[in-house]
Amino acid sequence: MSATTASAVVPAAERAVFVAPTGLGDLTFTAVSPVRDAATVQSWLTHPASSAWAMADLDVDGVRDYLAAVAADEAQEGWLGRLDGEPVVYTETYDPARVLLTAVHAAEPGDIGMHLLVAPPPDEPARRRTGLTDAVMGAVVRFCLTDVAAGGRGGARVVVEPDVTNAKIAAKNAAAGFRVLREVPVTDAGRTKTAALSVCTRADFAASPLGAGTPVAAHLRGDLAEVAHRHLAAKALAELAHERLFAPAPDGPAGSGRYRLDLAGASYAFAARTFALEHWVVDPASITRTSPDGAALPVDVLDLVAELQPLLQVPDALLATYLEELSSTLAAAMAKRERELTGVTPNAARLVAGLTAPVPAAREEDHRRTAGTFQAVEGAMSEGHPGFLANNGRIGFSLDDYAAFAPERSGRLRLQWVAARREHTHLALGGDQTEDALYGAELSGAERAAFAGRLTTRGLDPADYLYLPVHPWQAQHRLPITFAADVARDDLVPLGPGADEYTPQQSIRTMFNRTRPERHYVKVALAIQNMGFLRGLSPAYMRATPAINDWVAGLVEGDSTLTGSGFGVLRELASVGYTGDVYHRTPQPNAHRKMLAALWRESPLPRTAPGERLATMASLLHRDASGAAVVTGLVRASGVGAEAWLRAYLDAYLYPLVHCLRAHDLAFMPHGENLVLVLRDGVVRRAFMKDIGEEVALLSDRALAAGTLPDDVARVVAPVDDAEKALAIFTDVFDGVLRHLAGILAVDGVLGEDRFWALVGECLDRHDAEHPGLDSGVDLRAARFAHSCLNRLQLRNTLQMVDLADQSSSLIYAGTLANPVARP
Repeated sequence: MSATTASAVVPAAERAVFVAPTGLGDLTFTAVSPVRDAATVQSWLTHPASSAWAMADLDVDGVRDYLAAVAADEAQEGWLGRLDGEPVVYTETYDPARVLLTAVHAAEPGDIGMHLLVAPPPDEPARRRTGLTDAVMGAVVRFCLTDVAAGGRGGARVVVEPDVTNAKIAAKNAAAGFRVLREVPVTDAGRTKTAALSVCTRADFAASPLGAGTPVAAHLRGDLAEVAHRHLAAKALAELAHERLFAPAPDGPAGSGRYRLDLAGASYAFAARTFALEHWVVDPASITRTSPDGAALPVDVLDLVAELQPLLQVPDALLATYLEELSSTLAAAMAKRERELTGVTPNAARLVAGLTAPVPAAREEDHRRTAGTFQAVEGAMSEGHPGFLANNGRIGFSLDDYAAFAPERSGRLRLQWVAARREHTHLALGGDQTEDALYGAELSGAERAAFAGRLTTRGLDPADYLYLPVHPWQAQHRLPITFAADVARDDLVPLGPGADEYTPQQSIRTMFNRTRPERHYVKVALAIQNMGFLRGLSPAYMRATPAINDWVAGLVEGDSTLTGSGFGVLRELASVGYTGDVYHRTPQPNAHRKMLAALWRESPLPRTAPGERLATMASLLHRDASGAAVVTGLVRASGVGAEAWLRAYLDAYLYPLVHCLRAHDLAFMPHGENLVLVLRDGVVRRAFMKDIGEEVALLSDRALAAGTLPDDVARVVAPVDDAEKALAIFTDVFDGVLRHLAGILAVDGVLGEDRFWALVGECLDRHDAEHPGLDSGVDLRAARFAHSCLNRLQLRNTLQMVDLADQSSSLIYAGTLANPVARP
């Protein structure tokens, strides 16, 4: 709101006094009275300290006329400030769009100009107040920026134009948060000066030395840190014990559920429950940490990892990187908890209510609700990954980046588009896709026309380019710097943001279209370090992605067992990648080759029926800030009973994965974030698998030997023996998902773990019985299986956990685990 607008709302003569607290006392502002205040202001103007006003030649009558002229001008106003009843400041506020700066400043809505005249210091030293000018400056800026309803001027930004030679006022302006935009000529009352045109927003002032101060990160505070440290320490104790990096000792009578871990620097004691698959559920509130001499120490997950280092054996050169990822995970845990406690993020009850809400009559409303609930669930996930400890690394994000791009912030963003010269860019398409159809669906006619026009304006032929979507972070941090030469020679032409808004998903670099939810996901390169990988996308690797997805989708759609269970895949049906940069010409592959690429994946929205709701499978393992679990809420809301609910879930999730493995030697990466569940009335009915191109594997060469596998799909062939094939279920499903789910249901009293695993066994037996002729040596009822350890991978190499081209050889094992569904 400008000064003029503020005046129109509340006339100055009727305005209540504004009070600004200062370190010297309350400073009050009232509209200046030309008759009453002229003599005071005139005595200040004649003092040498006020020479910048250039009004020393005015007598009291002249000042009275000047103040009256200001009061009569609806575009400006004068104010007198008093400290303990004594006048100490005269200030003017004005509309810079109409006064003084009209020729040199492009005023924005909410701009308010300001002039400041501080009372000269008294001649008697004893009457001088140390810090008066700072107190006055802060009070005046606060007055300008405070809302009109609270007596202020309602400005969004204060504008000043001091003479560039006035070093003292420049220092005061800087202390109040003013930023110099540029030097401009300003003419006032016939005198021209070179002014430092400067502005100060509310945020600028709040963060300045004279402002109230703005916490760099409001969520980084003791109460939230206490809970986050305990949560992550409990997870570290549980998951690292599960991976046999140490063995907590019983502490107290047998069956007490108390354990301890003695390390060189500290001892830990805690309460825990243990379950099948050596699964630990540690009570975070029970953890105590003591020094070797018995003194109580705070629970600190970073200290815990440092104390565990002799056991973890993180390479010395990478330990700091791992600790940084863990520290980022800690910070994210604090931020997530703060948002949930304040109601910004829905708790478990609200998520369950959304997933079980009555079906609206209108199909369009149902579709909108499905999309909204789906994304509410996606943004509410607080764990990141149930097994990995340092899972929210995001090294490279600033605090502002975190607020804008982290999935749990549920923010909306617009992808940046780049025209990439066709001769250096590869576009791979699924069998039912064409270039025109892809871009025609993903970009509106207006966008395509605008992009083509921008190329034509530069003298470039749009036909010579392909369009590539880029994450806003990547466009800001990588495109103009890492690829500066490519941009300069027009091999890459930034085109600006697209029209559609997207929300980041749990995988952080995958975007869901919120403007048109039926349109495709977009997965983009994002050169930040997160959970053991730089999150890029390789153009070379993705050339085969659409073909692989076509082949997998064809296999799934041609199998009556899979279609009968409702199992489907969300195809990655197009990929685009730029390879014209110098990094693609270096002798060795490097991460810089993975910074400009994208793919499009089908959305599940068009494949839902009225009344069906979508949720990431990770939600089944989610507990909110109060400890309430989403899966417990769903079971109870469904009304079908725990065993019936679990059977339905296993039929939708486990059964088709077992069939893919035993019938086709096909294995996915079926962790919680890679499955989209379809629910009705709170019960899981079917599931969609995603992230096919990077993570699917064909674990035998039978199809390759038979000649039934297309050449560009051969990359997925990774033959292993039957025992290792079985790990696709044992490790990724039993250990990676079901042990956590079983623990939640048991702890919550929903379903005992014996019955849980009995139902898993029933699902396996039913598949055997319904497919007696399968030629498979995979035995999922074996007594034991190899214990593959995820955290050990990240601890060994925090920069690249596994070689995606040879994942099997990268795995780390710690003996074997007893199979909870072993044959009696």
